[in-house]
Amino acid sequence: MTQPRVVATIEARMTSSRLPGKVLMPAGGQPLLEVLVERLARAPGIDEIVVATTVNATDDPIVVLCEQLGISVFRGSEDDVLGRVCGALRQSKADICVEITADCPLLDPAIVGEVLASFLETRGDHAYVSNTGTHRAVPAGLDVQAFEAQALFTLEKETDDPDDREHVSLGLYRHESGGRWCPHFVTHDACMGAEDLLVTLDYAEDYDLIRALHEDLAANAPHYGAAELIAWIRAHDGLHQRCVDVRAGRAT
Repeated sequence: MTQPRVVATIEARMTSSRLPGKVLMPAGGQPLLEVLVERLARAPGIDEIVVATTVNATDDPIVVLCEQLGISVFRGSEDDVLGRVCGALRQSKADICVEITADCPLLDPAIVGEVLASFLETRGDHAYVSNTGTHRAVPAGLDVQAFEAQALFTLEKETDDPDDREHVSLGLYRHESGGRWCPHFVTHDACMGAEDLLVTLDYAEDYDLIRALHEDLAANAPHYGAAELIAWIRAHDGLHQRCVDVRAGRAT
């Protein structure tokens, strides 16, 4: 029996309204997108990584970096992210997608592997497996979703809902889908009790935390995982609280 082809997609663009250019901001002497690619490349079971960016000239630097790293790129619509990811999956002849966003540069390869393993073990019963969405089980920034590429192609054909087109796999798990895709949500021992933490890149305050965390931990343990990441955030509550406050509109 032919093994399914597993492709990890990374959605990345330079034109974030809250923090423009964030995906190429430096940490430890590397652009954060490179940090993410290197961490994702260590995840077990992934056959290819494809960066799904836009056709905009502003995203040319992303393409240049991917060429330097030897990573595949697909360029598509800025607004129709669902169509862009589907294009990346078709280009790479994917059977299974592991969906990642560039907002999650410090993801844990072991957690990616756990989500993918759960998907493969239950593939006949669930077209979608995740640790996030409506059942968050990890700090924001360690999000992983795995699903059938064909399910996303079907969704692409059927939906014109702007939320579905922007949020890619939303239609596979949201309540309005009526359980059609039998979504399954997993937990991780390393993240129990840390679901409220933030290590996702949306604001300048997030960048301050992510850069400090990565540079501190990577200096001694380049392959640090979720447990070390969570412990570091707990020990640096002031930086983390700034990330919480900015979201609540109380940044100081």
